[in-house]
Amino acid sequence: MDKKKAAKQTSSLANIEKTLWAAADKLRSNMDAAEYKHVVLGLIFLKYISDSFDEFRSQLTARIQDPEDELYWEDATDEDIAGELEDRDHYLAANIFWVPAEARWGSIQAKAREADIGRTIDNAMAAIEKENPRLKGILNREYGRERMKQVRLGELIDLIATIGFNDTEHRAKDVLGHVYEYFLGQFASAEGKKGGQFYTPKSIVSLIVEMLEPYKGRVYDPAMGSGGFFVSSEKFIESHGGKLGDISIYGQESNPTTWRLAAMNMAIRGMDFNFGKEPADSFHNDQHPDLKADYVMANPPFNISDWGGDALEADKRWQFGTPPAGNANFAWVQHMLHHLAPNGRAGIVLANGSMSSNTNNEGAIRKALVEADLVECMVALPGQLFTNTQIPACIWFLARNKPRQGEILFIDARIKGEMASRVLKEFSSEDITAIVDVYHQWRNGDAKYHDEPGFVKSAALEEIRGHEHVLTPGRYVGAADEDDDGVPFAAKIAGLTGQLTTQFKRGHELESAIKAQLGGLGFEF
Repeated sequence: MDKKKAAKQTSSLANIEKTLWAAADKLRSNMDAAEYKHVVLGLIFLKYISDSFDEFRSQLTARIQDPEDELYWEDATDEDIAGELEDRDHYLAANIFWVPAEARWGSIQAKAREADIGRTIDNAMAAIEKENPRLKGILNREYGRERMKQVRLGELIDLIATIGFNDTEHRAKDVLGHVYEYFLGQFASAEGKKGGQFYTPKSIVSLIVEMLEPYKGRVYDPAMGSGGFFVSSEKFIESHGGKLGDISIYGQESNPTTWRLAAMNMAIRGMDFNFGKEPADSFHNDQHPDLKADYVMANPPFNISDWGGDALEADKRWQFGTPPAGNANFAWVQHMLHHLAPNGRAGIVLANGSMSSNTNNEGAIRKALVEADLVECMVALPGQLFTNTQIPACIWFLARNKPRQGEILFIDARIKGEMASRVLKEFSSEDITAIVDVYHQWRNGDAKYHDEPGFVKSAALEEIRGHEHVLTPGRYVGAADEDDDGVPFAAKIAGLTGQLTTQFKRGHELESAIKAQLGGLGFEF
């Protein structure tokens, strides 16, 4: 695709997103963002699968009437063609969701202004789940409840009808993906702190995926939210010429509505997934007890104190020490290590305190992880990356079989990032490339790698012991070298001292002048 066409498509998608959000937010009325999110995204999903169904139906019609196609039906009557178009096997073979007649968008929109439109949507969702086992239990079916304003719901349906998922200018899945991700990000901002429960900033997700490079194998996220790491893995694989089927997706989420959101996020992209039998707590009801993953990517909630650690003191996952009952950070780390395959690697977002805290056994656990040579890389993140918290964060990269044993790479990325809004920062593509490249150069033993003061340092285990196993990158990378201007140090100091003396003298002169002026007005010091 040429740059001009790509720019046009990007602009078109951006217009779709912004128009939809502005209108949808206006329609939201007194419903909070956490609730409204599922209303909007459920309808967007319904519109997408209906459009995909209609598009395939049109293709099927053309094939039946094409003498050169294997589906050509000579002398077929309109009744014959209509019957063939309702053959579910055609759709299932093409990985298209079967949408019953009463659940197709045209039928829904025709009833948008009826008083019981909510019940019509609920019935449509139930019919779709019944016909598509992959969707069982994941669609929102609360549109008919009394609190939902049916008039506004009808207006929202008409609004979403303007999205053309079978528009030839874009792939349907691409349009849906853009709209879906945009809405998730906007809802995360609108929800504030609660938004972080289902949404990890896109640039952090991209950074971890680019560093781990999950081409093939089992990918696991025990705190998956809406499934952002899985979506980004799909994009990574496609952009590098791989096949989506080369990875197996495993996730877990305790919040039922967020669990459904993640499942829907996978379904719209045609991704097979295993999110367990039900929404559940990863610590107390592990849905994948026997899983050994090749890649673990997660952004678990920071510093949670009510995770039920008292009931898990003798758990087999605590190989490196019992995590404190008042903070789950190292419970998450060890849970993920427990599920890591012999050559597996993990990228975990944690609060900065995890790198240096020595309270309640945390320092001992961190020391044990370092001495076991499981920590491969530490990345300190800039502030203001998250919509839900101002707690400083970092990324732990763990590996079962490190190529550079006895060393840890420290990256201080606090100087990276740019403001995307008044309150939020994000990594640019150049920032991500800089971090990813230096990590891969180091990991692969590339001659291009070199320590860079203020940014990156490869530290041996002995040096880390000297810092009492504290893993804060700033301790190792030091300060950036200043550019040498060629002026000798003694001469530079002499010049600065002379300049300061002149400024002091001028300050005294100004002080005397001000006192004289005030004295003339009758104010004495």
